[in-house]
Amino acid sequence: MANIQQRAGQVNIRVGGNTQETAVLVESTPDGRILEKDISGASNPTQTPPLDFTPDLLYMMRNISSFVNVRWFLGIPFNDTSNFRLAIAEQGQAILGDYLIGLQAGNEPDLYARHGHRPQTYSPYDYLGEVQNLVNAINVDGSIPNKNLLIAPNIATGDWHPEDVWNTGFVDVFSQNLAYLAVENYPADNCFAQFGVGTPVDPQTVFPSFLTHDAGKNIIKKYLNSTAYAQTKGKKLLMFETNTASCGGFGGISDVFGAALWGLDYGLQMAYSNFSGALMHIGGQNVFYNPFTSPPTNESTFHGWSVGPVYYSALIMAETLGASNGSQVLDLNANGGSLYTPAYAIYEGGNPVRVALFNFVSDPSGASDINVGIAVGGGDSGQQAATPAQVKVKYLLASSVSQKGNYTWAGQTFGSFFESDGRPMGDENILTVPCDPGTNICTIKVPAPGFALVFLSDNAMTETSGAPATTFPTTAHTRYRNTVTIDPEVLATSNGHTGLNKKKLGSTSHGSNGALAVMGNGVAGAAGASTLALAVGVLMLR
Repeated sequence: MANIQQRAGQVNIRVGGNTQETAVLVESTPDGRILEKDISGASNPTQTPPLDFTPDLLYMMRNISSFVNVRWFLGIPFNDTSNFRLAIAEQGQAILGDYLIGLQAGNEPDLYARHGHRPQTYSPYDYLGEVQNLVNAINVDGSIPNKNLLIAPNIATGDWHPEDVWNTGFVDVFSQNLAYLAVENYPADNCFAQFGVGTPVDPQTVFPSFLTHDAGKNIIKKYLNSTAYAQTKGKKLLMFETNTASCGGFGGISDVFGAALWGLDYGLQMAYSNFSGALMHIGGQNVFYNPFTSPPTNESTFHGWSVGPVYYSALIMAETLGASNGSQVLDLNANGGSLYTPAYAIYEGGNPVRVALFNFVSDPSGASDINVGIAVGGGDSGQQAATPAQVKVKYLLASSVSQKGNYTWAGQTFGSFFESDGRPMGDENILTVPCDPGTNICTIKVPAPGFALVFLSDNAMTETSGAPATTFPTTAHTRYRNTVTIDPEVLATSNGHTGLNKKKLGSTSHGSNGALAVMGNGVAGAAGASTLALAVGVLMLR
């Protein structure tokens, strides 16, 4: 989160989804945990369990915001609209304060009937009536001081279209209460493989459809009326939930380099089409599309985070737009409208400051690398030539679109699976490219596959435009013993000596008799040291 804040100034996170519909805020749980799931009561095609959670979850979120400028979206349960449970709105505002920026009014209500949560006759007018009930309940609740944080209609564009909701007069009726308008959408789903519902999909058959400029455009085109409509109403429209495919994504698509390029092009296309923001969905350790996945153990000992391709998309998207919150994005329809080498220009204050260049082609031979000429003004533009003497370029690279992990952004990487602590590794490499003053052109090479972000001036650099680079020390340690480590390469070539007197060897576990014997008698010499290192090494690698 600090990496994105460093570039964008703040990070917006949604806590909710299908689980919010039946969630109950309780003072405590029987075993003291902050969250408990009732697996036996799971519903929906995605087997969503009811859950109880305590205020400690909200306090944890507030503590995160004290370190990183994270703003939060929460969701109000919508499974009982005659008796709304508003505790999450009450305590959310009390604990999070201004860090709470929105309350979702229902999650994918257009699917309620299909999933058995409403009668088959349930319509956008019925949803309007339920939101009216919610507004009435909030208006009389003195513990909810800010009554204008609602986010709606949050439809999945499954059984309804956004226009079906707009045509009810929804936005005019609730204009005062609506902080945002929102929709949710995925380009595909993997629900048959995960839950046995829907239609089977062969990921490798559909993978090429993600490697084209049309991928993002095809998702967004059904919302172009809505982005225009939102502007006429003075509202911001969010893509409130999206990713490569619902139900956890696809192995071989969602977890490879092609997804990073797809996410970047999709994000820039949303910006060009007047979306005001987008949220990439994240799940547990059993999904393919996570921006990042937490380690299977604590971070105080291991670098065990796995950083996925769409995290690179989010990080670079933040750097592409910057922290001004005033950037404008133009799809350049580059290279004769090529589907495989699109380009965008990013403007600040009406002036071009950055250019984003894509190459979706996967060709390690170099034959499909492209050279893109960038000129500012001059030629047939009718404007004075303003091409700089040189530009700076940062590259997102991998060997192929199907590579898993170890992508580089300006020479730095988050590694492969279970290798990251959240900080970019390696030396940053920003290329300086001289421009031709005679032709007024800067020529930028874009490898196949790859992405290049071109900064037209040093002032256009955005890596620290939002906040200084920040890291945080570990304040809670959960492992105090057996903390010796050894370089795996040294261990692999060790001669394996086990000591001169094996009778003095024993367990290294705290409290065991063997451990006490070793501590009492000592194990002297190089052979003894090898033994201890080998024993710990086995423990570490197991």
